[in-house]
Amino acid sequence: MPIYAYKCESCGFAKDVLQKMSDAPLDVCPSCSQPTFKKQLTAAGFQLKGTGWYATDFKGGGGAASAPASGPAESSASSGEAGASKADTPVAAPSAPPATGT
Repeated sequence: MPIYAYKCESCGFAKDVLQKMSDAPLDVCPSCSQPTFKKQLTAAGFQLKGTGWYATDFKGGGGAASAPASGPAESSASSGEAGASKADTPVAAPSAPPATGT
């Protein structure tokens, strides 16, 4: 259930109220009993953080083809900050076992 912020225009009393979306808005102030208790416009109570939150996500059947050309994760990798990939790293040949004198 969402939390709504209310404020009385007469006395200035403010209160956050947990209500169902289908409930009628409150209009009587619990402090001064005047019918000037109004619902306030507030910001959303959550944020989507991290990589991968794009408007194109989950549209058109998915896969890497529907991802944007560049994003926060790709920009650091393409600029070389993330380091070389395993394909670019030289691999040392396995060492031979020590020779025995037979």
